[in-house]
Amino acid sequence: MTTAGQRPDVDERFVGPTLDPTRWVDHYLPHWSTPDRTQARYELGRRGLTLRIDPDQPAFSPEYDGELRVSNLQSGTRSGPVGSADGQHRFRDGLLVRTAQPTRPLWLLGPGTLEARIEPCEHRNALTALWLIGFEDTPDRSGELCVVELFGDRLAGASAAIGTGVHPFGDPTLADDHRMVPLALDLRAPLDYRAEWGAWGWRVSVDGSVVASGERAPAYPLQIMLNLYLLPGADGRVAMPSDAPLTARVEYLRYWAADA
Repeated sequence: MTTAGQRPDVDERFVGPTLDPTRWVDHYLPHWSTPDRTQARYELGRRGLTLRIDPDQPAFSPEYDGELRVSNLQSGTRSGPVGSADGQHRFRDGLLVRTAQPTRPLWLLGPGTLEARIEPCEHRNALTALWLIGFEDTPDRSGELCVVELFGDRLAGASAAIGTGVHPFGDPTLADDHRMVPLALDLRAPLDYRAEWGAWGWRVSVDGSVVASGERAPAYPLQIMLNLYLLPGADGRVAMPSDAPLTARVEYLRYWAADA
């Protein structure tokens, strides 16, 4: 699969003045919490999308996810009714829908290539991530292709590494194949992260070099998740840093659909 010289099918630059409502929802997994806790903090402009964690940002879901804070854009939503367990990305046991969501399959990706230029947050407890998750119109269509996870304490020097790979969640056709990949790069800089996937499998590249691959990828429409997290420390608590707001920048997303 090659995209050299080909015009992308979608070239998202986040120039604003507002998000494209045909592509994006500015709430993180809104069915598992309430709107005041899932609302993203962000800016759009000449340099693309800037996700923020602000000093007054509430925890996403104290009930289910402790003190974690997150700002996220995602390209669809769906859930069952309030009180049901029917919702996207069931990240732990016991989840129940708190705010029912309409079925909005906005920008869902079939097999192809997705490229993003990302400058991550450098705070040691931050995580900047790009995931592709199953839209989960049925429980088994729930696998995840993790394009990249950039942990603030793994961005430079001997510990520099990215998280990437596949999580099956409820997909019985997938095996867990997620790994931390050491890289001799300064991951604090803006870099191009590219995922390619199809019936043949998947591969992930950083600045043009393949760094990970596998033989099985989710075989159904995938929803984009762009995330900036402030993670709890070892004591389970979040201390908002004095240099807040924390920020991560996404200059663009480009998508090429695979040839039929």
